[in-house]
Amino acid sequence: MADLTFADGVGRQVDYWLTVWKRTWRSSVVTSFISPLFYVVAMGVLLGGFVDADPAELEGATSYLAFVVPGLIAAHAMQTAVGETTWPVMGMIKWHKVYDSMLATPLEVQHVVGAHLGAVIVRLAATCGVFTVVLVPFGVYESWWGPVLAFGSQVLCGTAFAMVVYGFSTRSKSEEVFNVVFRLGVLPMFLFSGAFFPIANLGDAGAAVARLTPLWHGVNLSRMFALDHVTWWVAGVNVAVLLALCAVGWAWSVSGLRKRLVS
Repeated sequence: MADLTFADGVGRQVDYWLTVWKRTWRSSVVTSFISPLFYVVAMGVLLGGFVDADPAELEGATSYLAFVVPGLIAAHAMQTAVGETTWPVMGMIKWHKVYDSMLATPLEVQHVVGAHLGAVIVRLAATCGVFTVVLVPFGVYESWWGPVLAFGSQVLCGTAFAMVVYGFSTRSKSEEVFNVVFRLGVLPMFLFSGAFFPIANLGDAGAAVARLTPLWHGVNLSRMFALDHVTWWVAGVNVAVLLALCAVGWAWSVSGLRKRLVS
């Protein structure tokens, strides 16, 4: 049998991932939509009502709600991506052996990785898209194109995390390491990468460290587009960093799954 093209290999798994989504979407409603919406209401609306909005101190935002929403959606994209590429990947390798059954067919490693990551990207697009549409009437976007580019940057941010963490998960022997990832990686980035307050408040050293995190690039990109306050060379750097992480993460993911199940 002739080797499958990448598109054919991924396409043959669409039915599987649709079935997975149909059977599990209800369990993800709270974590994907309801909980983040509570964050927006609590932080942006309730707490934001006590914040004296100064655009000079809020990176051009005219309200704390406008400041926090773009960063919060980007941070949620990171959390969703990491959640979808840790325990689920471990389960398909170690517990349910789904990848083994897939690779027993003409499918190859890159097809399996591509389909799984594609499903994660669709999930990211759905989550970020819903929030973008819901929040448009709140006046957090300063231009008609702001929601579109902010949405793209949020999905790109999540994709970068998904590809890197997927590669990490393929090399992990125990699921216990994922608790460390969330506690020492995801949570600190969530709190200190500019989603809730300007990183200038961290001091020069703290701000420099924050700029080294992938999440800051996603948060900064999302916020600049949402507020129509774009420094284009900085935006170019943000995009380049996230795309580089995607490229490295993809190669790491494919090689990791191949070594784990094929080599």
